[in-house]
Amino acid sequence: MIPAYLTAPRYLLGEIEHDHHEIPGFAARAREYGMQPDAPLWGWGKIFRTEKPLEELIVETGKKIVDSGEVDLLVLCSTKFPGDAHTHGGFMEAVLNGLGLDCPFFGLTLNRCTNLVTGLGVAEAFVRTGMYRNVLVITADRCATESDRMENFALFSDGAAGCLVTARPGDYEILGSAGAQDTRTLARGNEISSDLSRQANDILLTRHGLTPDDLAGVLHSNLYTPIVVMKERQAGFTAAQLDTTNTARTGHCFAADPLINLADRRTEPGGYYLLAASVPGSRAAMLLHQPTTATS
Repeated sequence: MIPAYLTAPRYLLGEIEHDHHEIPGFAARAREYGMQPDAPLWGWGKIFRTEKPLEELIVETGKKIVDSGEVDLLVLCSTKFPGDAHTHGGFMEAVLNGLGLDCPFFGLTLNRCTNLVTGLGVAEAFVRTGMYRNVLVITADRCATESDRMENFALFSDGAAGCLVTARPGDYEILGSAGAQDTRTLARGNEISSDLSRQANDILLTRHGLTPDDLAGVLHSNLYTPIVVMKERQAGFTAAQLDTTNTARTGHCFAADPLINLADRRTEPGGYYLLAASVPGSRAAMLLHQPTTATS
């Protein structure tokens, strides 16, 4: 099987920065959710808003990652692409022209905030089978209205993130991808399941003779601090493997969080790292290993 690597994780936040208390209706929403006004407890901090169209976020992010001449497939993820089937052709024309690409593309949208990690797994499969050698993966999202920016599990920021999944040696060797799903609990209102996280761990780690304790870090979603810490600890990880700094620094950038957190993290040669994202009824994860010597 052809090896696969993840290289050049990059991200872009919305160009307008706000403190959390500037979100319209913030105090009323906190009361509605029964949340005490304690910013350090919840990880309330900054959020980022954009006035740019989604295609502009995608193009700016892609240009940070790779020279267009190297890419032979684009995997594009978003919880909501603008328009409908009548306008998506024009949308992708603008994206491909903006990136300077003339290659096939693949769109992914139904996996909510696991879209990016799921898309990385799709890219990995394409590379391992030899169908494509250099797959540019980008996720981008923005809130439709300011009333969407606060939920009972996270404060949302607009932004994008991406990387190259390639057969050429790069920053991190991809050791595998896995997902776990409980179809009965996919609907909104159900809790994130630590059981599904443990199932994904077993699939990914056991085949490599690893346990959760062997990971140098878990790159998770930036949900409210008590939620992400409780759910990831229940999944088998220690507090030392988590880093919730970006919960307050960037907010929750939809599916982009695991790559944002990887790009910001000082990773160590020889270390194993897990990209992971959960939504009700579903967990997606990718296991990475940083080579002991530079390979890119």
